This record gives sequence, structure tokens and C-alpha cells, in this order.
Amino acid sequence: MKAIIDLAPRGAVFGTAAAQLAAAESGATADYHLHFESARALFAELTPARIELLDTLRRAGSCSVYALAKAAERNYSNVHADVGALVALGLVQRTEEGAVRVPFDAVEIRLDLAAVA
Repeated sequence: MKAIIDLAPRGAVFGTAAAQLAAAESGATADYHLHFESARALFAELTPARIELLDTLRRAGSCSVYALAKAAERNYSNVHADVGALVALGLVQRTEEGAVRVPFDAVEIRLDLAAVA
């Protein structure tokens, strides 16, 4: 399963939700879709540091935020804040044990140049 991040007008989430529901009902694994209204909004939330953190967490596997901060060679409080933002976006999950993990094999960021304008 992969996460697909793109630009879409307000309300596009409803079409995506309907498609994901249909895929789930058919037994297929649906990709996770995350929409932003502008490139500015997308990159305000998905900063280079957060994208790098996703990569580090994917390579490290399920771990504590402290272990992730060590693996990323970053300050714990900054990593903790970034993990909280990534959890809110649905790109990182917390386990019952309190560890964090990336539930996706890949994350795609799609920028339709016509939509960026």
C-alpha cells in the first residue's frame, strides 16, 4: 500500500473516500490519499525534514520517538513535534506499545503543474 499526496480542490476528499470505500468492499487494498489545496500548503506540512524523517522511520522500522531521533541525528523535541504532525496527516501510525511506524511501502507526491498555478 502506498500514500499518494497531491493537490486537489476543496471537497475532492469526498470522491477519494467513495473510491476507497468501494475498493475496501471489493476486498482490494486501497492506497491512502492525502490532498492539499495548494503547493504552499503541501510543503508547509511536508517539510524536507519531515519527508526525511519518513524515510528514516521506514528504514528503521517500528521504534520509539527517542530511537527515531537518534537514528535521524536530530533533536528529540523537534522529532516529537514532527511525528505528531505526521500522525495527524495519517502518514505515521502509533502502535499500542507507543512506538511509531510508517504503514506504507511508498509515498508519492504528485504535483500537477496546471493545478500548482
